[in-house]
Amino acid sequence: MAARLMSAQAQVCRLGKNVVSETAMVRQFHASCYSASKVALSKFDSDVFLPYEKLNQRLDVVRSRLNRPLTLSEKVLYSHLDDPANQDIERGTSYLRLRPDRVAMQDATAQMALLQFISSGLKRVAVPSTVHCDHLIEAQVGGVKDLARAKDLNREVYDFLASTCAKYGLGFWKPGSGIIHQIILENYAFPGLLMIGTDSHTPNGGGLGGLCIGVGGADAVDVMADIPWELKCPKVIGVHLTGKISGWTSPKDVILKVADILTVKGGTGAIIEYHGKGVDHISCTGMATICNMGAEIGATTSLFPFNKRMGDYLKSTGRAGIAAEAQKFQSKILTADKNCEYDELIEINLDTLEPHVNGPFTPDLGHPISKLGENSKKNGYPMDIRVGLIGSCTNSSYEDMGRCASIAKDAMAHGIKSKIPFNVTPGSEQIRATIERDGISEVFDKFGGTVLANACGPCIGQWDRQDVKKGEKNTIVTSYNRNFTGRNDANAATHCFVTSPELVTALSIAGRLDFNPLTDELTGSDGKKFKLKAPFGDELPAKGFDPGQDTYTAPPKTGDSVSVAVDPKSQRLQLLEPFDKWNGQDLTDLTVLIKVKGKCTTDHISAAGPWLKYRGHLDNISNNMFIGATNAENNEMNNIKNQRNGSWGGVPDVARDYKANNVKWVAVGDENYGEGSSREHAALEPRHLGGRAIIVKSFARIHETNLKKQGLLPLTFANAADYDKIQPTSKISLVNLNDLAPGKPVDCEIKNGDKVDKIKLNHTLNDLQIGWFKAGSALNRMKELAAQ
Repeated sequence: MAARLMSAQAQVCRLGKNVVSETAMVRQFHASCYSASKVALSKFDSDVFLPYEKLNQRLDVVRSRLNRPLTLSEKVLYSHLDDPANQDIERGTSYLRLRPDRVAMQDATAQMALLQFISSGLKRVAVPSTVHCDHLIEAQVGGVKDLARAKDLNREVYDFLASTCAKYGLGFWKPGSGIIHQIILENYAFPGLLMIGTDSHTPNGGGLGGLCIGVGGADAVDVMADIPWELKCPKVIGVHLTGKISGWTSPKDVILKVADILTVKGGTGAIIEYHGKGVDHISCTGMATICNMGAEIGATTSLFPFNKRMGDYLKSTGRAGIAAEAQKFQSKILTADKNCEYDELIEINLDTLEPHVNGPFTPDLGHPISKLGENSKKNGYPMDIRVGLIGSCTNSSYEDMGRCASIAKDAMAHGIKSKIPFNVTPGSEQIRATIERDGISEVFDKFGGTVLANACGPCIGQWDRQDVKKGEKNTIVTSYNRNFTGRNDANAATHCFVTSPELVTALSIAGRLDFNPLTDELTGSDGKKFKLKAPFGDELPAKGFDPGQDTYTAPPKTGDSVSVAVDPKSQRLQLLEPFDKWNGQDLTDLTVLIKVKGKCTTDHISAAGPWLKYRGHLDNISNNMFIGATNAENNEMNNIKNQRNGSWGGVPDVARDYKANNVKWVAVGDENYGEGSSREHAALEPRHLGGRAIIVKSFARIHETNLKKQGLLPLTFANAADYDKIQPTSKISLVNLNDLAPGKPVDCEIKNGDKVDKIKLNHTLNDLQIGWFKAGSALNRMKELAAQ
């Protein structure tokens, strides 16, 4: 049987003409392996079964080789190895070749991923895969009208995604269905799952015990093509939880505290694994909140062990069979071994954990609520809060909504409500329908709130904000996960603080940053002072969940009769042209396009908000390349000097001039370059406009991989101080590239006039990834293999 699988996989990797039958062959093998349990992966995947028996067999092979106690993260990860008997396994060093159980994509990133899949020549995805329409809906006036407007404006993209899903065998969640991560938690996540998703907050599924990892679209194409997915073997950071959450403290405060400890890059290259008796005092959706925001510390993903709270959630969402099956394998696969070792250990006592508010401008700047007012005044933050926003993929569970409603009702019982606009984003159609049925939405309405569409909305910059002018200094508080400069409203002067939905609600009542609901009083409409009661709410709805409208479209059994068309004149979609292959020569006298100063997230490299509409059109979206990055030469954004002709202009304009004149270039960056979103456009755009290498002090994990996939060289200074040797006028040469090899630094020459500095640049490319560089991209390499 194993030989048969390897043969089938080899044929699929070669992408020969009989790819449909070959993929079916692999599916048949998968089905035979999974059939022992006869419990379906989900109600939408009735022909694919839980893989616990197969995972346990693979894990036994790994156990016999490593002969040591394993962390939970290792159990789930290593049980998905493509070749457990021969895979080199060393945390932080080796590259693992893995077989994920499924793929999930949101509509903004799915466009490029599916365009790449179409280019591969395959006829059907090899693993269960879904597309979720959540990113293209702009918040303006309210859920119903905003959704109708989005359907009209984005019809071309939605039609493309729907037809592509039908043709190639993917499930399609229509606009209005909800945010990808909430849909995954409600329908697809299960303990022991390995899933990749084209969104950085994919780790949300760790709340149900799954290893859910954010990736770029090219990685998704590999998995959908049944090619083993490659991941550098993560280290494991343990977070030991003791005590019990109570009062105003919430699960969000756990990750806000962890972010404050580890910073935005402290989790890079590691899985965050929560354990200890405190875990059992957190709801399943609370655990999902914690895992979701683990993306903000650079973690590969985050994970909780299977327990009763997860079982209760599975039963409440119609998956009692999965809960029962997981129970059978709890000790074998779904719990860490006793005496397992972590690369780092953090201790958090939930009994003494204080509610936190983090920000502004970075999610790791933590303020205990008792210090928020003092710190805000000291730092000159605007004290008056202009808008409060709850919901998003991070905090939109039934429990979250119920607890916030309890605070709102308490305030209204004293004759007061929110002092400021209060926006509520339900995470899914199921949550929207359930809170509407149970009267929670009505409470928010009376409180002065506006219920937005079941979508990402303001969390990702899809917010038509009208209450402040661009450049006006102001403060907002959100229960979101990310608060980079300009993230929510494209206003660099907006000070965004992230916190729990409960604190957002309380702060919206007071309208100021120096309000502490644990100690401070409010004045009721009768003039009497009162303190807000600690929030409370049901973990799960007593009446069960109301599914609301049916927003799912299953693919037909065959997509042969389905056509997918892309208008050559479209401004939203564009078929991809292959990137040029490396010519085998050293990259000499490269021009420095921009030397970036300070934080450079994927938002800075490829902004979201109004640019989301071009995510399927590489040339159009490239007009936002680096427009948010700070130029070290003049401390300005989107204003650089054209070294070819001496003029000044926007970064994309100068890059286009270089491309038209065959001037190859590099970009230079600082620490943790590319943190934030998984968007591969931040790698595609530099490649499209003539970039050859990105040289920085350090990379965020997903972005570094995305650069490799598109044939760019991601290089880091062996000596961080060498960053200062590169000037805007420097010429950069990367030499001896024919000797490029894993672990071997790249020789770099920096020319400043007559002076030449020779330095070393490190890289993490392995042999496979070097092949991507030589071919021009991973997709090019896939096609080369197909032609052999």
